[in-house]
Amino acid sequence: MSFIETKPDSDFSIHNIPFGIISTSHNAAPRVATRIGDFAVDLSVLAQAGLFSSVVADAQGVFSQPTLNLFMSLGKPVWSATRKHIQKLLSASEATLRDNKDLLERAVFPINTVKTHLPANIGDYTDFYASKEHATNVGIMFRGKENALMPNWTHLPVGYHGRASSVVVSGTELKRPQGQRVVVKGEAPQYGPSLRMDCELEMAFLVGTGNNLGEPITIDNAKDHMFGVVLMNDWSARDIQAWEYVPLGPFLGKNFGTTVSAWVVTMDALEPFLVPGPVQEPKPMAYLAESTASAYNINLEVKLKPAESSKYSVISRSNLKYMYWSFAQQLAHHTVNGCNMRTGDLCGSGTISGPTEDSFGSLLELSWSGAKDIQLEDGITRKFLNDNDEMILAGWCEKDGVRVGFGECHGKILPARV
Repeated sequence: MSFIETKPDSDFSIHNIPFGIISTSHNAAPRVATRIGDFAVDLSVLAQAGLFSSVVADAQGVFSQPTLNLFMSLGKPVWSATRKHIQKLLSASEATLRDNKDLLERAVFPINTVKTHLPANIGDYTDFYASKEHATNVGIMFRGKENALMPNWTHLPVGYHGRASSVVVSGTELKRPQGQRVVVKGEAPQYGPSLRMDCELEMAFLVGTGNNLGEPITIDNAKDHMFGVVLMNDWSARDIQAWEYVPLGPFLGKNFGTTVSAWVVTMDALEPFLVPGPVQEPKPMAYLAESTASAYNINLEVKLKPAESSKYSVISRSNLKYMYWSFAQQLAHHTVNGCNMRTGDLCGSGTISGPTEDSFGSLLELSWSGAKDIQLEDGITRKFLNDNDEMILAGWCEKDGVRVGFGECHGKILPARV
């Protein structure tokens, strides 16, 4: 238990201790923080007071950085020791911080008084296609039930390289993208704003320590290279995507914006929520074969607030445990050819859909490519997103009275640029 009050349903109990980047009105410089309950704790201030000298070399320099990259580059032993040390400092039985009122005033801020920033300098961004339910649904829509999954899908984690420069932190508003799209089937494409704007319910991991070029990360040590996990909304312009994606895959239909949550939840915090993943058939090749549980029981929720309403409607409830290819398998496959990962690289799961209609992770699936209305509060309906619609993704784990969550991943679609 912490001396800082946390509500029972808080995503940010002492069992979590995520890492993020904040700034405040009295100090506009972004720096490293953690969150507990409804408070952000400025780790640079605690480091300046000497409270991390036993666990992080040059802690003041590390925690004064505007991104988590330097801290993430220090490796898993340092991440784990730091998290445990923060838990000790915040515990009700530890007087060091609890009884230092001056330090508390300088280091602890109500969460509604801080600004959060993109947690990492993301050098490269890869998006996978790791949900069998999602891949099957999309395949049925576009190729028919008999050819829903491509022949390679159950043999390897399919992925593509996205655009790192347009990854933004939760709360960032995005303009509706414009591009070529076919408005009437069989006719020539037209240029204009996307008419089929979509969200994608995803999670993503940040690479903590990378690997040398030509030296793969093995399935057995993949978790040691992953720093933590965020919620991710990989916004999609389905009409632009449909016209452009053959033969090289997504481009302008995806790279206009990807939103991630502000607080990175560590792999250590998620460890208690490991569960067996889906049965994989055929049996994965040796470099992808796992001997322990590698899926995470993370409840996921998608909420939509239409522009003409003040109410959010829950439109999907899913779970990361449905993901066919695990994070460890994704990272091992990404590097099996010798590809070198770097600190801060972002790897998205792909849309996480479950086995039932109410667990589908995209509007494309929920509306079945626009054939059905999605029912919202007050009789409002959607097939795809209108201008000024807002989306919130949420995620949390619960077990034996312990809750660990991710906060919100929020975004709003503004009208296209005139």
